[in-house]
Amino acid sequence: MTIKIEKVTVLGLGTLGAQIAAQAAVSGYDVSAYDPDEKVFHRSMEAFMAIDQSKVRPSPIKVSEWSAAAGKIKMHSSLSQAVSEADLVIEVVPENLDLKLKIWREMDEAAPENAILGTNSSSMPVSKLEGAVRQPERCLNIHFYHMTMGQNMADVMGGTMTNAEVLKAGIEFVRSLGVVPLKVNKEILGFCFNRVWRSIKRETLHMWADGFVDFKDVDRAWMIFTGTSWGPFSLMDTVGLDVIYDIEMVYYNESNDPNDRPPQLLKDLIDAGNLGVKTGKGFYSYPDPEYSSPDFINP
Repeated sequence: MTIKIEKVTVLGLGTLGAQIAAQAAVSGYDVSAYDPDEKVFHRSMEAFMAIDQSKVRPSPIKVSEWSAAAGKIKMHSSLSQAVSEADLVIEVVPENLDLKLKIWREMDEAAPENAILGTNSSSMPVSKLEGAVRQPERCLNIHFYHMTMGQNMADVMGGTMTNAEVLKAGIEFVRSLGVVPLKVNKEILGFCFNRVWRSIKRETLHMWADGFVDFKDVDRAWMIFTGTSWGPFSLMDTVGLDVIYDIEMVYYNESNDPNDRPPQLLKDLIDAGNLGVKTGKGFYSYPDPEYSSPDFINP
């Protein structure tokens, strides 16, 4: 059985969903999309275009091509319309299990019977969602990172019943976008690199919140060690601190280990409305964050 993907639907057009839709359109796919916030895609694209790509590690992803491709994306007024002809549906909604299950039931009801159903969840294995659909063998995790920051990679993982050809099709789709597929051989919370990144988030957040180090020094160290133009805290600002908190709570709810609970100081930032890049303030202030200055590493 060979699975051919030509029509792709993205549900949720925030930071990652908009990137997936834009890159799929650039790569020649027939892309449909839906988000209940009709203006979110425009805001996301504006944010992408404002990123200075000269400071980003070179990759096959050409963000400059996204604006032209954006006009090819078919925006729909309902989820059911958006998925009605899809070969592949990628759900990109907040890390809330009840919300995802609701969306997955709607996806399953409206999508073609042979459609592959994927989640871009940053932490949840698709096995937590597959029970909401009639064909769990056609479900997978397909988690993209920030292509705008040169992170052209995606975790690809099956559920308890995912067909081998479905997993293969997911991997080939990722590769066709100029993105490196990170295949996960058996289910694990956090997948491949995101589990590594999660360990970094947990340690650095607690080091900062417990008063051991200044978050700026953590970022300086990371930038010197890796040669990147960002550190863990600036990356968390880019993702969105509310998103970071929700992901960390998934791990905490799974383990019930107090060490896995995100620190209260992170929650305080969120409650104050400081979510990172999207609100103009998080750990840093935007649009000209301190870490982008040539003097940041050696103040």
